[in-house]
Amino acid sequence: MLLESPQKWSDYELIDSGDFEKLERFGNYCLIRPEPKALWEKRLSEKEWLAMAHTKFTTGAGFGKSGKEDSGTWHQLKKMPDQWVIGYKKGQLDFNMRLGLTAFKHVGIFPEQAPNWDYIYENTFKISAENGKNGFARPKILNLFAYTGAASLAAKCADGDVTHLDSVKQVVSWARTNMELSKQDNIRWVIEDALKFVKREARRGNLYQGIIMDPPAYGHGPDGEKWKLDELLFEMMQEVAQILAPKDSYLVLNLYSNGYSALLSETIVKSAFHLMDKKRESYELTYGELYLTDKFEKALPLSVFTRLKR
Repeated sequence: MLLESPQKWSDYELIDSGDFEKLERFGNYCLIRPEPKALWEKRLSEKEWLAMAHTKFTTGAGFGKSGKEDSGTWHQLKKMPDQWVIGYKKGQLDFNMRLGLTAFKHVGIFPEQAPNWDYIYENTFKISAENGKNGFARPKILNLFAYTGAASLAAKCADGDVTHLDSVKQVVSWARTNMELSKQDNIRWVIEDALKFVKREARRGNLYQGIIMDPPAYGHGPDGEKWKLDELLFEMMQEVAQILAPKDSYLVLNLYSNGYSALLSETIVKSAFHLMDKKRESYELTYGELYLTDKFEKALPLSVFTRLKR
């Protein structure tokens, strides 16, 4: 099992964590946000946290419950803009993200995902180079539940032909802004229920050389479709297995839901792709956790992943 964390990122750091909170720096601004996995004590005092922070998110009574996700408030402690931009750069992978304070405590980026972005860039780049050498078109990459588009930009930076799908129009608009800030273009935008889209692509026989999935615990499609991770994840993965190209392709599955383990995500992928019946030499399957480390070397686990390459 792999344990991976972002390395040497000048625009982001986890400063301290504990007592169910985290203190982070995004560019020039420091934020205090709730963190249910920070079960330990803070190393810095509350006074030191408040002295550094520009804003703090306080949850309401219904925070995290279906239909009451927005029951929380940002309390500004120092002057800061409503929106600002940070960058991510590692070698030739270079993109920008506009951040903002949302009612869900999120800011438009999940920093622990950086190792996934690196993987997406590296594998898209290799496939793109191989396609070009053989006279094939750029690799088609599908990003499902794509949010504000960091993974889409990672694939685009590697010359992928990217389709970005999310069910929320405002989020797709935010992702388009990030594309423009990154001086990229020609990403295909789709506002649709992810499962409905994938089933249609499977019926049409359309194949992708890269598929990225970061599904939420629950959600709604633009036409009222209901998404529940526990009930629909395996069905979704079975459909995805139909549209991932059989060779020179990759899959990235990321899961945030509490109680989901890396081993569970690996088993879902193995079962949906019937890998138990195939020779191990024909594919590469890795799984693990993504985490952040604060300045006091406390490791904060935040998501699990499985990656399939063939």
